[in-house]
Amino acid sequence: MGAAPVTLREIVAALGGELVGSADTPIDRIATLEAAGASAITFLSNPRYRVQLAGSAAGCVVVAPSLRNEAASRGAAIVADDPYLYFARLTQWWARRTRPAAPVGVDPSARVDPSARVHPTASIGPLAVVEAEAEIAADAVVGAQCVVGRGARIGEGTRLHARAVVAFGCTIGARGIVHSGAVIGADGFGFAPTQAGYVKIEQLGAVRIGDDVEIGANTCIDRGALDDTVIEDGVKLDNLIQIAHNVRIGRGTAIAACVGIAGSTQIGARCTVAGQAGFAGHLTIADDVHIAAKATVMRSIAKPGVYSGYFPLDENRAFEKNAATLRQLYALRDRVRALERSLGNAGDAAESP
Repeated sequence: MGAAPVTLREIVAALGGELVGSADTPIDRIATLEAAGASAITFLSNPRYRVQLAGSAAGCVVVAPSLRNEAASRGAAIVADDPYLYFARLTQWWARRTRPAAPVGVDPSARVDPSARVHPTASIGPLAVVEAEAEIAADAVVGAQCVVGRGARIGEGTRLHARAVVAFGCTIGARGIVHSGAVIGADGFGFAPTQAGYVKIEQLGAVRIGDDVEIGANTCIDRGALDDTVIEDGVKLDNLIQIAHNVRIGRGTAIAACVGIAGSTQIGARCTVAGQAGFAGHLTIADDVHIAAKATVMRSIAKPGVYSGYFPLDENRAFEKNAATLRQLYALRDRVRALERSLGNAGDAAESP
């Protein structure tokens, strides 16, 4: 992550915050609080790491106003209302400085159909394929070996990393990120069973993805059977997620790795889903619902809140009580058996002459 040094003056000029200490302090990398050296900038947002602050060798630490004096006593600091958000914006600014920009234009090895519309500021990488009537908007990047299908649309500033696939008729809005190996618009899993086997139901819908959506590596979003599969603005999807046909995911929802969502389920806005959770099909999940890791969602959820569990899903508080009881089940069984033996012995004694 090394780069040509910048000064704290340049960082604050770009991102704001209150600078405490020398504005000329040189910074050449971003590091963790524990590993940062004199030329690194780091941040402290979690109170559990406060004990590391005094001993940190970082050139600068981004802290909340409540830690201003404490941070200043050890060296330079940037005071921000939300240090974690400041850190996020710092990484973006740093990436823009250090990562090479994609070359504008079409690589000679790429294949672009003459009817495709590619903006002059877009970048089409080596061996990429852009099919007929596809549209690549301004500043979009189609990486090496990507495929953009017939009539698909890639929005302004959206980046497809190497080997991503956006199949025919699918659309992605502005400022999106699609990581390598992701497939958008594969057929949904639809078959009519017969005694002779399964008959394929052609998937005639598409996938519509909004603005500011990030899709992780090897995640698959299936096209709809008749209507479209829809991913609304601001959704964040981790790696290795399966989203089946006609699913709808609401604005600002974030889903961690290895989640599976069966067909026609609707997930509301601002939800979070932890890793390896699974959803049955045709469910409706309300806004502001938070699903714990490995939970199995077999019914619709109408009320916001935190939900956990596998036997079956329940409100988090009820699940924790049931889980605590389950942990004591073996000991409870022994106590019941001992009580039964005691009662049995007492009964035998009462019947003796």
